[in-house]
Amino acid sequence: MTFLAASGVDVPAPLGRDQLGRQVTEFIPGELAINSAPLADSELARVGSMVRAIHDASQAYRPETRAVWTTAIPAPGEELICHNDLAPWNLVIGDRWTFIDWDAAAPSTRLWDLAYAAQAFALPDPDQSPEQAAPALAAFVGGYDAEGELRAALPAAMAARTTAMYDLLKQSNEANIEPWGSMFVEGHGAHWRGVAGYVRRHRDLWSRTLLCAGK
Repeated sequence: MTFLAASGVDVPAPLGRDQLGRQVTEFIPGELAINSAPLADSELARVGSMVRAIHDASQAYRPETRAVWTTAIPAPGEELICHNDLAPWNLVIGDRWTFIDWDAAAPSTRLWDLAYAAQAFALPDPDQSPEQAAPALAAFVGGYDAEGELRAALPAAMAARTTAMYDLLKQSNEANIEPWGSMFVEGHGAHWRGVAGYVRRHRDLWSRTLLCAGK
């Protein structure tokens, strides 16, 4: 986070460690996006631009060769260090708009990280009409200023990423691995199963929307 802050990205300031060795960061006042009113398209574009700024700054970061990373869902590549949980439950909205909870940061790819963020912010409700959801997706990805190749690959990546999240919860429940196992039976499993199906069923619409918006 220190590197990102030095690159101009607004992140919680690291404040060292407490007596138990836990990392302490600055408290960011505000409301979590998941608890706020639905974000307007202009606000989704703002969040998309925040994700782009994080990725662009991270591209130049070179971690120590002995660094050890822990990630629940391995990424399909290691282009850069990503947050890996850029979602409404980790975005504080107030005087500052800031992503928190960086403990899952690890090597990943722009596509994999963007796929998760775009779905989480723009396509969170599998009961919403896909025609109503598509403009939100276009706004988010437009804010990211995604290039044509990234836009073309995003629908399939969103389908793969949401399925991977469901599989993590389901398999953790079967193997009694916490906290994922309990989350599966507490409603998260049903949510991600629904979201994965929704994203997969409407891939053609997402593709048309993103490619048209990118022209």
